[in-house]
Amino acid sequence: MFFAWFQFLACVVVIGFAGPALTRNADLIARLTGMSRGWVGLVLLATATSLPELYTGISAVTLADAPNIAIGDALGSCLFNLVMLVVLDALSRDEPVWRRVDQGHILTAGFGVILIGFVGAMILVVRDGFDFRIGHVSLYAPMLMLLYLIAVRAAFHYEQRPREAAPKVVETIDGETLGRAVGRYCLAAVIVGAAGAWLPFAGLAVAEAMQWKTSFVGTLLVAAATSIPELVVTITALRMSSADMAIGNLLGSNLFAILIVGIDDLAYRGGSLFVDISPAHAVTAIAGSIMSGILIVALLYRPGSRFFGVISWIGLALLTVYLLSSYAIYLHGH
Repeated sequence: MFFAWFQFLACVVVIGFAGPALTRNADLIARLTGMSRGWVGLVLLATATSLPELYTGISAVTLADAPNIAIGDALGSCLFNLVMLVVLDALSRDEPVWRRVDQGHILTAGFGVILIGFVGAMILVVRDGFDFRIGHVSLYAPMLMLLYLIAVRAAFHYEQRPREAAPKVVETIDGETLGRAVGRYCLAAVIVGAAGAWLPFAGLAVAEAMQWKTSFVGTLLVAAATSIPELVVTITALRMSSADMAIGNLLGSNLFAILIVGIDDLAYRGGSLFVDISPAHAVTAIAGSIMSGILIVALLYRPGSRFFGVISWIGLALLTVYLLSSYAIYLHGH
């Protein structure tokens, strides 16, 4: 049991230390190129911080033969990313975080509802004769990839819309070049990804030692660990007064997590991934869609009131859905 937890915590520590380097260099890339911080969070940070989920998912379905770990990690990471908004809500003391960000994030959150809901529907219906595939590849895998590309393309075109109030500004920073910033960004991304590749094996070892169900371990334990980069990056971005980059990273990571589900399905040699996983994961997908909907309400309504001066009703709603879904997956996972 000690060795299992040691492996798991070692991966968490390595992933956690690489997060601030990713944030700092992504911010430098944004300033040196004139890209918005929201777009940098959505694409650069989200891709880099999602590498643990990518490596974990592929390792789980190809080497560890643990499809429940793979799907639980991807969907659980979506929930964990959304519950991080509660942390942002509590840390944003001067002004509610919902009032500090561009409403363009509504577009990304809306696509999050679509993609996460689509995966939840597939988990439920594939078992009832909707398992369409060519060889071992489910036809739903390319559909998920196409939806991801549509979402990113829509976000890019929205980012390019004319905005008179905020023209692009390319900065010159003494002692810094774009090449150096990109190099450090890539190095930190490789470190994060390497640690993430070992997580499914450490997660399975912990599950066996503690006699926990793999659905529960994938959704909570491994998902929380692979979301450590998002947590570190999000808090770092908020402290750098870049709430747009923080929320862009979280929502972009959710879209990338669903892309990972499609990649995992392609890599899984045992047939359709959706057939061999626990239907309890549909609970996680439904909770993710609900939490994304709550975020859309927050970005449109922009509430300012707080309970005890600490957290808004939006944060409480997100936390409640997360806790209830976690308890449900613990009870019903196989």
